[in-house]
Amino acid sequence: MTTKLFGEPVRRREDARLIAGQGRYLDDLGQHALAAAFVRSPHAHARITGINVDAALEVDGLVAIYTWEDLPPGVAEPLPLLIPHPALTHGRTAYPLARDIVRHVGEPIVMVVAVDRYVAEDVCDLIEVSYEFLKPVVGVEAAVSGAHLVHEDVPDNIGAHLVQEVAAKDGRSAAEAIAAAPHTLSFRLDIERSACMPLEGKGVYARWDADDQSLRVYSSTQTSTSVRMALAAKLGIPLPKVEVIAPDVGGGFGVKIVHPWPEEVLVPWAARLLNRELKWTEDRREHFISSAHERAQVQHVKVGFDDEGRVLGLSVEILHDHGAYTPYGIIVPIITSTQLLGPYKIGAYRVEFSSVYTNTVQVTPYRGAGRPQGVFCMERTMDKIAAFLGKDRTDVRAANFIQPDEFPYDQGMIFQDGRPLIYDSGDYPESLRKLKELIGWDEFPALQEVARAEGRRIGIGIGCYVEGTGVGPYEGGHVQITSDGRVHVSTGLTSQGQGHETVFAQIAATELGVPIERVSVVTGDTRRFGYAVGTFASRAAVMSGNAIALACRKVREKALRVAADALEADPRDLEITDGMVHVVGSPSAAIPLATVAVLSNPLRYAFDEEAKRATQFAGSADMNRPPVAEGEEPGLEGKDYYSPIRSTFASGMHAAIVETDPDTAEIRILRYAVVHDCGKMINPMLVEGQIHGGVAQGVGGALYEKMAYDDHGQLLNASFMDFLMPYATEIPRIETDHLETPSPLNPLGIKGAGEAGVIPVASVIAGAIENAEGFPIDRMPISPSELHELRVRPA
Repeated sequence: MTTKLFGEPVRRREDARLIAGQGRYLDDLGQHALAAAFVRSPHAHARITGINVDAALEVDGLVAIYTWEDLPPGVAEPLPLLIPHPALTHGRTAYPLARDIVRHVGEPIVMVVAVDRYVAEDVCDLIEVSYEFLKPVVGVEAAVSGAHLVHEDVPDNIGAHLVQEVAAKDGRSAAEAIAAAPHTLSFRLDIERSACMPLEGKGVYARWDADDQSLRVYSSTQTSTSVRMALAAKLGIPLPKVEVIAPDVGGGFGVKIVHPWPEEVLVPWAARLLNRELKWTEDRREHFISSAHERAQVQHVKVGFDDEGRVLGLSVEILHDHGAYTPYGIIVPIITSTQLLGPYKIGAYRVEFSSVYTNTVQVTPYRGAGRPQGVFCMERTMDKIAAFLGKDRTDVRAANFIQPDEFPYDQGMIFQDGRPLIYDSGDYPESLRKLKELIGWDEFPALQEVARAEGRRIGIGIGCYVEGTGVGPYEGGHVQITSDGRVHVSTGLTSQGQGHETVFAQIAATELGVPIERVSVVTGDTRRFGYAVGTFASRAAVMSGNAIALACRKVREKALRVAADALEADPRDLEITDGMVHVVGSPSAAIPLATVAVLSNPLRYAFDEEAKRATQFAGSADMNRPPVAEGEEPGLEGKDYYSPIRSTFASGMHAAIVETDPDTAEIRILRYAVVHDCGKMINPMLVEGQIHGGVAQGVGGALYEKMAYDDHGQLLNASFMDFLMPYATEIPRIETDHLETPSPLNPLGIKGAGEAGVIPVASVIAGAIENAEGFPIDRMPISPSELHELRVRPA
């Protein structure tokens, strides 16, 4: 087989359609459907004492109004807690419509259905909801004080508490190792709440077929198969009668993982009840106040180290804000606490976190998913050790690196997938060498002195990370070659711009030896593939990529068997090149894959002249011979699933040079460099794109993006007028280099790359600002005004 497509920078196949405006997003569908809108709470914490709809009932075009009392059993129950954990002793999820109490601004209370969205919004304005106000809890420290409770039955607002500890080789605990260390440091770090803000918000469009008693739902989701499962269970519809399709999705970044959202249950339920098509699309303010946020943590760190900077003991206590509900469990703080270790050998490690309820929007994974917080903790720790010892920051990191000959390396902890935290491969010293060369690390002090002489402040920062990718439990792939020679690939996970249509086609074309132009790929359509997990956690290429490769190998094996019969050859003597099956070394003895597909499906003989001609290759035109060989099935197709034994671990290192204005405290990134290792690269061009997009989001999280809540639980910047995001003018040119240490855990040797760009950016920029200014940066994001305050505060 040919291997030229795997690893080649093939241009994205989906771009021409999307750039030409031919995308098909949720709001492009259902133009004649009824529209839904929601009355949402304007208060962060309140008891609902009454709902008056009288003034709304006479509005022309109103179809229905629903409150929690109108919902049937099943639908009326709290939404699923998707990932339970023994440490989550007080998991809580929301009702689709608030039952008695609202716990954050934006929680849905009433659903309105009307002939269009304009009428529905007018009706919402006329519905009167009365409240008894309750004291809101805002911020993790207010939460753990226990003075006021988000949920009356959750003591001190602590939903989960987890401790993991790994002893040193000599058996000492982290506390003992720190106490015995030659040097110790203690400090606090803060990471603010933020969110991902995809260009397209959530959306749901549902059609009920009363004759067939079946439901078709289109959703802007990252988990179409899971939405299907949830709807079948919630609505009491047999699973085969439910179809869920993710059309083009305008960005996800994690916020569209949760399944189902309230609207994903309510819209299909009402569509069936009314026997009408129904649609809801989220507006921008709704997305700010009723979807999901991430990032907010307070970290207390104690570290002990020797004269070389080697960490002998590390203890971290984390307060994690998970908002009002925990639909996605405690995945984020688990990832923070385990991925915090990065590429380092830590002598002894203890991590303790409390995940607490607040009267703010719920927290679910956002690109990076807890890793930026963990990397911020570890990389700030490394910088503080270097500063204390007067050492180069890269030397301290190098002193702690896991070495290439130590893989697989067991960190002694349990990762987010419930499996051991074992790194599969990597070469961290080589990554550091490449990064220092790329950014000019050793030459920077001279540049800094020149800048100082000119009255300019410039600084350099570095951040290293390890990213667990390709988490299970499984994904599948289906591959079919039809009688026209085309290859049809389908997988259950969804796409939101990652380039799946390209990379999965590259894998199939490489495995089957066909031109990539002959391969089509479908994702996120439960009609084509009914069982999957979803697109998140940098898992798509590892999981579906390997499943598709395995399915292709089944198809290839069958194609060679069928062709061998036709060519009177041994299957072991055949190969496939450019869509032709031929004898190795004898290209003239060949048969097209299209013909092989025909021969594998004899039922086409009666209808297809090409099929009739194809019988010549079989040595007979006898229509009475057995339709398929014993043990075979008709058709040239195959399905397979890939389930990993544990996660793969990608890694990387970033460095940045920044300039801080001495008068305005404006922060400008002058250079940004990335060295990345995601195992074998399927498409280097797409890896570059993922890195660039991730760095842009990381810059936003480091310098701009912050959810500003007041003490009343009101989000003060819930619009793009006030929520700052970087423009292209704020994103520097990104210089990249790559390392490929193949994973031994999967057939393709690949690791995930989707979140790598965003993970270390805050720590890198914090280190660079600190290097430019000469004082600690322990809180991110940082704005010019905050940097100015740090400059003028008393020593």
